[in-house]
Amino acid sequence: MSEGQLTRSGVDRAAILLLALGEQHAAQVLRHLGARDVQRVGAAMAQLSSVSREEVSTVLSTFSNTVEQQTSFGIGTDDYIRKVLNEALGADKAGGVIDRILRGRSSRGLEALKWMEPKAVGEMLRNEHPQIISIVLSYLEAEQAAAVLVQLPELTRGDILMRIAALEGVHPTALNELDEVLEKQFCGTGAGTTDGGFGGPKAAAEILNLVGTAQEGTIMAQIAKVDEPLSQKLQELMFVFEDLTEVDDRGMQELLREVPADKLIVALKAADETLKQKFFKNMSERAGQMMKDDLESKGPVRLSEVEAAQKEIVMTAKRMADEGRLALGGKGGEEYV
Repeated sequence: MSEGQLTRSGVDRAAILLLALGEQHAAQVLRHLGARDVQRVGAAMAQLSSVSREEVSTVLSTFSNTVEQQTSFGIGTDDYIRKVLNEALGADKAGGVIDRILRGRSSRGLEALKWMEPKAVGEMLRNEHPQIISIVLSYLEAEQAAAVLVQLPELTRGDILMRIAALEGVHPTALNELDEVLEKQFCGTGAGTTDGGFGGPKAAAEILNLVGTAQEGTIMAQIAKVDEPLSQKLQELMFVFEDLTEVDDRGMQELLREVPADKLIVALKAADETLKQKFFKNMSERAGQMMKDDLESKGPVRLSEVEAAQKEIVMTAKRMADEGRLALGGKGGEEYV
């Protein structure tokens, strides 16, 4: 396996494969992916650069070997789907897709929300009961759920997050009824079933991780007034940019290979000195000095741009943690023994 193949993420390898397949075949594959996965793979395809012939050949060869080894020759279809999707998307991202394919969890009404802009989803949910909103946000991926949450009235956000944290599953009948209501709004047909596969404190923390810093503080204050233990639990599960100080040096070096320098410069504009030094010491002396010079010479940057850059780097770190390439310390990190 080439060095490029070793450093590419699962999403990047999927993008290389689709580009190699050509427009028509790639389109056929994308039709079978969920909205957020299409966006991720599409973004990876747009950002790919410096892909060598050897790397393309390695990706195609790996995929070909996977197909030959995991189809009908002694291996069940379910195992094949799991292994191919895990290889293409990574275990964490593939989990939701696998659930919907193998456990009959495709709900067309709810699924349609994944293709909508957060503002439109927020307008649709604005007058719904908080429990309904919490179920819908739990069904969406954390990034989209966070964007929808900030479209809702500020006073309701804490209540909604608490309900998400308390969710331990939804009865299939109740979810079918919700799905049918949404389906009618989209003029669709049919409905699926979903059991207790989403919600909980971890889901709530993931959403909180992705809302703006100001909104996060307000929501956490609302939750703390009502349920202090839950507030502490969510704090423990969350992982923010400042927690990267707890990543070990090897993991930080891996992260630096994935993060564009211009993005890191913006993210570090509002970072404390300890975190800056953590990044600098894991660069070469020349690269570290160049980064320091660039930081000093860069003019004012909007806080919203800094926060967006920091969140993007945190998402990259989480993806790498899911792939086993680094261990996240601080809040949200697993214990190692």
